[in-house]
Amino acid sequence: MAGFLGALIGFGLGLLEYRLISAVVIGALRRTDHSTTEAEKMDYERRIRILRRALMAMTIGFMPILGFVIGRTLFG
Repeated sequence: MAGFLGALIGFGLGLLEYRLISAVVIGALRRTDHSTTEAEKMDYERRIRILRRALMAMTIGFMPILGFVIGRTLFG
């Protein structure tokens, strides 16, 4: 039960971390966009989508695993 609770807490923290980091980083990237053509703009947006997916995998994907391991180690 401790591992499941740790994973649930890790998921919540990962989701919060994803929202905060993605808002700051992607907001900064959008402000520094100097695209002049539509093709450059589309390529920039494609790269932002890739970054968003990577951030999601690292935060929302990793934090529940870490929470599970910590919960099992400390309390279970």
